[in-house]
Amino acid sequence: MIKKKATLLLADGTVFHGSLIGNPGTNGGEICFNTGMTGYQEIYTDPSYTGQVIVTTTSHIGNYGVHHEEVESDHPTIGGIVVNSFSETYSRLDGDGSLQDYLVKYKITGIADIDTRKLVRHIRSQGAMNAIISSEYEGDLEGLKAELDKLPDMNGLELSSKVCTQEPYFFGDENSPIRVACLDFGIKKNILRNLAARGVYCKVFPAKTSLAEMEAWAPNAYFLSNGPGDPAAMDYAVDTVKEILETDKPVFGICLGHQLLAEAVGISTFKMHHGHRGINHPIKNLVTGKSEITSQNHGFNIVREDTEKHPDVEITHVHLNDNTVAGIKLTNKPAFSVQYHPESSPGPHDSRYLFDDFIDLINKN
Repeated sequence: MIKKKATLLLADGTVFHGSLIGNPGTNGGEICFNTGMTGYQEIYTDPSYTGQVIVTTTSHIGNYGVHHEEVESDHPTIGGIVVNSFSETYSRLDGDGSLQDYLVKYKITGIADIDTRKLVRHIRSQGAMNAIISSEYEGDLEGLKAELDKLPDMNGLELSSKVCTQEPYFFGDENSPIRVACLDFGIKKNILRNLAARGVYCKVFPAKTSLAEMEAWAPNAYFLSNGPGDPAAMDYAVDTVKEILETDKPVFGICLGHQLLAEAVGISTFKMHHGHRGINHPIKNLVTGKSEITSQNHGFNIVREDTEKHPDVEITHVHLNDNTVAGIKLTNKPAFSVQYHPESSPGPHDSRYLFDDFIDLINKN
């Protein structure tokens, strides 16, 4: 195969030259890296990565193709992928097709054959920034920079209403006695699978749904999903979460849902230097004293100083690498949240007990 050239340009002027993978063209977004050794399809279809260029630190990508059961949303919404070694062929017996064909189908441009270790070290030192991949601007860095300058900054960017479901839908056993209203900010399918496996009947609502519409379904509890973008730019969601808390029904939030719960009780959020993304992040549960290895994907977090000063909030989990807040619970409401993905997919299952804790909270209330 004759490889077509591609260029990766970062906002600070750093340039990498490599080979085109996926769809010929130009696309970009905020560049970030994921340290997971497997699960690339789940990563690429996670709505939380909307508008981001994903660098995978594992060397080989595409070697096991794609499979219809390993998607976390209906289609990927990422801004591109960056890999070291890319496999156009795959060796998985029950695979549905190649990653190359999958990227072409959804018009995603990527770049391979670059030193991803060097790139990741650069992002770790310089921080997250916008980047663009192109197979169309070979030798024309000024033209490519002009395209890069058109990309929006992730700070202040609201994306959830663009990637969430546009119509409510149901998931699980309709005869279940437990009904949970799931507010979709970019929900992963495996979250719904984990809830349904515990006997929950879910109704998934668009991000901007009013409390009145959700209450009309008479749910027993509320779930606040993961999703992309800046939580501080989501006043509509923060206001809805405030109203949900007034119902005194149990609330469980994951990732963006965790940040929105914090914002709703007056805890501010901030953009991290380069975020946490991978499937080996160590978390300590301060309630049990036990540690767990977790799957994470977030570029924003809640301010620890605000959390520690809040009279009605208890920190339940901390990230052992940097001591950032990884979980909270309200002491005056039946609500809790975590800054990571207990549903994993990909990742270890250490944290799936949190879904059981949610069911226990619902039963007690």
